[in-house]
Amino acid sequence: MGEASLDQVNNILTIHSAVHIYGDCADASLAITIADDIARIWNEPEAFVRIRHEDYVLKFQIEGIYAPDLKPEDIWYNDNPRLNFFRIEEYSNIDISFVDALGSNTGYFKIANLRQTSTTSAHEYGHTLGLEHPTVLDIRGKGIPGIMYPRGTLCDPQFQYDPNVAAGQKGGTLDPQWRKVLPSDVDDLRLHRLLFNENGMAVVGEFTSIYHEKHIPS
Repeated sequence: MGEASLDQVNNILTIHSAVHIYGDCADASLAITIADDIARIWNEPEAFVRIRHEDYVLKFQIEGIYAPDLKPEDIWYNDNPRLNFFRIEEYSNIDISFVDALGSNTGYFKIANLRQTSTTSAHEYGHTLGLEHPTVLDIRGKGIPGIMYPRGTLCDPQFQYDPNVAAGQKGGTLDPQWRKVLPSDVDDLRLHRLLFNENGMAVVGEFTSIYHEKHIPS
């Protein structure tokens, strides 16, 4: 989730998000890393968005905040669209990182996913802005995988965990480190449809406002 601001003087559209992390595996260094990864990967395309017949440079401004003393009510009653909240732990009940809905501001990250590749946080951030996984998960012959392709996607050999095995075999699926934000991913955000107020501000996504307790193995 984020808040969009429209600078009509310099023709810049900025998406502002603040990522608050909590949980046993969260710390200040990780908060900065997550924010930097999201900003770097989403700003890489240097995309433009056309709004009201004008082209705007798209910028993502991401802040990372370690919140060890975060209380459930801090999330439940938050009404700032810039604020996102993610618990980070070793164990996840579903064995992967997730957000609570498409276009949400809360979720639960498995630390191993974050350590594996910097694209994990950028992928989950895409969900918070409303993007879903593509419906076709066989992209062989189509080159670089977009940021929203999940693990298990069939892709060209050079983007697999092991380029020497057959597609679909162990090691023969998408290694998420190769995912990138493509112009098509930016298009899918449909930012031209945002409803800006008189101050040039708009909300991207919705409040899910879920505080996550730590998952415990059964």
